[in-house]
Amino acid sequence: MAETTIIERGPAATIIRTGGGNGQKLTVPSVLPILPIRNIVVFPGTVMPLNVGRAKSKNLLDEVMPGEKVIGVVTQKNADVEDPQYPDLHTVGVACMILKLFKLPDGNQSIIVHGLARFRLMELTQSDPFASGRIEIIEDTMASGAPIDALIASVRQQANRVIELSPNTPDEAAQVLNSITNPSALADFLAANLQADTGDKQTMLEELDVEKRLRLIASRLATQLDVLELQNKIQSQVKENIDKSQRRYYLQEQLKAIRKELGEATGEAGGGSEVDNLRAKLDEAKLPENVMKEATRELNRLEAIPSASPEYGVIRTYIQILSELPWSILSQDHLDLAEARKILDRDHFDLDKVKRRIIEYLAVRKLKPDGGGAILCFIGPPGVGKTSLGKSIADAMGRKFIRVALGGVRDEADIRGHRRTYIGSMPGRIIAELRKAGTRNPVMMLDEIDKLGADFRGDPASALLEVLDPAQNHTFTDHYLDVPFDLSKVLFIATANSMDPVPGPLRDRMEVIEIPGYTQADKLSISKTYLVPRQLEANGLTTKQARFNDAALKLVIEGYTREAGVRNLERSIGSIARGIAAEVVGGNKNKVNVDPVYVEKTLGPRRFEPELASRTSVPGVATGMAYTPVGGEILFIEAARYPGKGGITLTGQIGDVMKESATAAFSLVRSRASQLGVDAKLLAESDIHIHVPAGAVPKDGPSAGTAMFTALASLLMNRPVHHDVAMTGEITLRGLVLPIGGLKEKTLAAMRAGIKQVIVPKRNEKDLPDLPDEVKKTLKFHFVSNVDEVLQVALGGPKATAKPAQSARKAAASSRSR
Repeated sequence: MAETTIIERGPAATIIRTGGGNGQKLTVPSVLPILPIRNIVVFPGTVMPLNVGRAKSKNLLDEVMPGEKVIGVVTQKNADVEDPQYPDLHTVGVACMILKLFKLPDGNQSIIVHGLARFRLMELTQSDPFASGRIEIIEDTMASGAPIDALIASVRQQANRVIELSPNTPDEAAQVLNSITNPSALADFLAANLQADTGDKQTMLEELDVEKRLRLIASRLATQLDVLELQNKIQSQVKENIDKSQRRYYLQEQLKAIRKELGEATGEAGGGSEVDNLRAKLDEAKLPENVMKEATRELNRLEAIPSASPEYGVIRTYIQILSELPWSILSQDHLDLAEARKILDRDHFDLDKVKRRIIEYLAVRKLKPDGGGAILCFIGPPGVGKTSLGKSIADAMGRKFIRVALGGVRDEADIRGHRRTYIGSMPGRIIAELRKAGTRNPVMMLDEIDKLGADFRGDPASALLEVLDPAQNHTFTDHYLDVPFDLSKVLFIATANSMDPVPGPLRDRMEVIEIPGYTQADKLSISKTYLVPRQLEANGLTTKQARFNDAALKLVIEGYTREAGVRNLERSIGSIARGIAAEVVGGNKNKVNVDPVYVEKTLGPRRFEPELASRTSVPGVATGMAYTPVGGEILFIEAARYPGKGGITLTGQIGDVMKESATAAFSLVRSRASQLGVDAKLLAESDIHIHVPAGAVPKDGPSAGTAMFTALASLLMNRPVHHDVAMTGEITLRGLVLPIGGLKEKTLAAMRAGIKQVIVPKRNEKDLPDLPDEVKKTLKFHFVSNVDEVLQVALGGPKATAKPAQSARKAAASSRSR
């Protein structure tokens, strides 16, 4: 790099030397032609090309080229100025020697200049035909010592690193850089080649203190070096990723070719590999990000293992199930309340309270579609339409209906699935049914939830806690899938015959809606409206071929069925319809009018006869009312006395609570012996046996207390209970009658059995409005607070006399004498 030194200053010119001590001497006039340039800065000692297009600049070249070829190059302050004057130019420029002139085809010219020395532009002496100005050559100032040496070494190291990292820099640049020994020349060389804007470069040009100029350059080099280092790092990472991808692609293609040669892993239909088909299915299923990550991991494992491996089939099945689940498929809800009510009325008779609650539920769903909502649980005896209500709700909402039968389920894995470590493992029932449904928001009916069991394999009810909790089921994790699946959009409906076997935490998650049994009138209407038309259609008959009259249907209801629902009733009607079909097809008849005679002819003798009067015509028999999982029942309590030592025997497969009720009733009778007119000595010398018939059926509960007390009182007082009276209520040792549950079912059963009067606890009087009108019209209700009122109704008055007791004692004496 050339070095410039001033030899002599004169008023007309300055003599300088370029290239050190043996360099060329040049005379720079004090008045120079000035070439304004835009967006570029020329530094001393550098060789740069300049484009010349403006007319005044061309005039300048025409004037100087034949002569000394020395001009002054000054950068404009504003590049947009077309004809710059003195204020538009920076005051520090560089005197340059024109080395070469090129004339371009478009009329412009290009010159190559060599910077000689800095000058300060004092003024412009002319502006036409080109600019000329009076200048003053200026020199650098530089301190010496270790700091400047260290700075030079640092700048040189930075510059070498920049050259190393810059991809388009020629190799000779480093050699030129290392050959420059003069600090000022080194600074000008680096400043000319730095990536900086024009303003920064002009600042470096105007800085005459070499140390300060080097510091400016060092700062700029550091910034440029950081950018280059970052670029280099990014490029390395990109290159590494590309290399990995190319390598992976290459190996996959090789693997495909090998498998193709081996005849393995061919596609099912499209000819692509099985892995490709599975990947396409996963993409189509639109899995959540975390699930897709797990699926991709398993897919990569599948690629890496041979198809003959047992694990290959396990992974393939897992990915297939993942891809077939409805991760993003939702059916559109149709929440038209009028239409929903119409569907419910079409499918179900009466049940106004239940239908109103379902309409309210759908209304909330319409107002708040994203709300979790309650989990409904329909509870009632068999055959009252719980499952078909779920179907109607699904129909009304336009959703798919799924029924999951939970009766007899004892394994937790049935709900939550098996872990994939087991051979033949599969997802649980919840996920399996959703996969079949193909939608993420069906109506799912968990049928017979009270029939769940539990053993050493776990408790399915505990697994349902997560399924039925709206706060948790959006992240339900099946053991087989091992990834969360969102169940929050599923509308769960449970059914049960009784809530007693349902665990408390599970019961707490559901809103229970009771569906009671039907009255005789209800059954008659249901038969005429639903059952008969359905059975005629099922057996290929028309209303012209078969006609049921009301008397025939009543006989079927009363004589051939005894149930809270209508399941057996429909079955009996179906039997009659099949008999009609046989006669019609056999050509015996074209039309059959079904009357009671035809019913008995088809179904045989009536199966149920009223036996109430005969069962209660003797002392010691009382009629109780019970509530069982299959509806209300009539219960006969029988008591017998024989010589003994005052003990009590209980039979009839009764539970612990019922045994305690019997004991309490016996104690109450003994404590009131004198009031009832019973000889205490007779009691002490007699044993009592209480039996509840139908001994094969387990029975339990405290509500038979009044019936047991009445049976004992009837026995000891030798007075039969009125045959048309039934009773229910829990008793205490003080003689109080406490309230009971299931009054509706019990009274329905009493009405079916021909009972005319019922004795009910006084505190159950509030439940009277919930009873069907037919029950209230048929039965006479006696609300009692204590056992004395019970006996008043059941025995026709508590007027205890000595006569019964004396009779009983005589009977006992006679028994002992025999």
